[in-house]
Amino acid sequence: MERLRINGVTVPPGSSVALELPVTKLYTHTELSLPLHVIHGRKPGPVLFVSAAIHGDEINGVEIIRRLRSLLHPEELRGAVITIPVVNVHGFLQRSRYLPDRRDLNRSFPGSSRGSLAARVAHRVMQAVVAKATHGIDLHTAATHRINLPQIRADLAHEPTRRLAEAFGVPVLVNADVPDGSLRQAAMDKGLPVLLYEGGEGMRLDEDAIAVGLRGIRRVLCALEMLPGRVPAAAPVIARANSWVRAQESGLFRPGVRLGGAVEKGGILGVIAHPFDDAESRVCAPFDAVVIGLSRMPLVHEGEALIHLARVDDVAAAAARVAQFFAGSALRSP
Repeated sequence: MERLRINGVTVPPGSSVALELPVTKLYTHTELSLPLHVIHGRKPGPVLFVSAAIHGDEINGVEIIRRLRSLLHPEELRGAVITIPVVNVHGFLQRSRYLPDRRDLNRSFPGSSRGSLAARVAHRVMQAVVAKATHGIDLHTAATHRINLPQIRADLAHEPTRRLAEAFGVPVLVNADVPDGSLRQAAMDKGLPVLLYEGGEGMRLDEDAIAVGLRGIRRVLCALEMLPGRVPAAAPVIARANSWVRAQESGLFRPGVRLGGAVEKGGILGVIAHPFDDAESRVCAPFDAVVIGLSRMPLVHEGEALIHLARVDDVAAAAARVAQFFAGSALRSP
């Protein structure tokens, strides 16, 4: 089997190597680098990259990768797994979603060696990691003051990607558009099937979301025959579209639904109350849906995102599948 070379470092079959990918210097001239870990199996197979914290305040994926590394052993693995626990080191250090120049790293791919700071970081990741991979999983959470149901966002029209999405084993698969400049788009442009996992809240460790993500990556590794084991059949809810319901006025928002809950068109999602009188207004569902995201912030302005809905064809079946998932996984329902 060929040796892997990552940033000039050779990782032979049957080895596990931690290395640093230099990306830039701080203005103090302190070198800043991305820690990588490569687990290279003894036998040939696919090369999977697993990345997290491309938004610096989304930390569940960091813990998922930390736990994943302890479960992977070169003697059991076919192919290789390249982990990047913190892609946006600048944001991670500052507890910020963005880079110091306020750019969104996940809108800066594939990047450029002569571009902005974000473009340079993106370029380094593409050249050193994505160029070596055959498949990818990018780990995310909701933004600060929001929480997401464990879900996979992927191009479900692409059969190899859909098979991996179903193997991951989350309650909801969202056939999501690929944002311009995202890591997922740049990797897909190179022919890689890529899954985007969402679960939990920014700047919070969520044990349910971590457990589902860790188990999902192991299931994908089994589906790719990189690890031994059978992937149990799954029947996820498949959403063909998704959108946020926004506040039509300002006030105090009280949600009336929970993550994973199903709601029919016209159903009440919550109430916005006026803070200084008894007036209230209802927030209603515009279509049949499953709740895949919630705002945690009760103080809302007109136009702010409140409830993230995934459109479904059969509300009752969707509710039953989500409930069954959490009951069967020994996880509490969010």
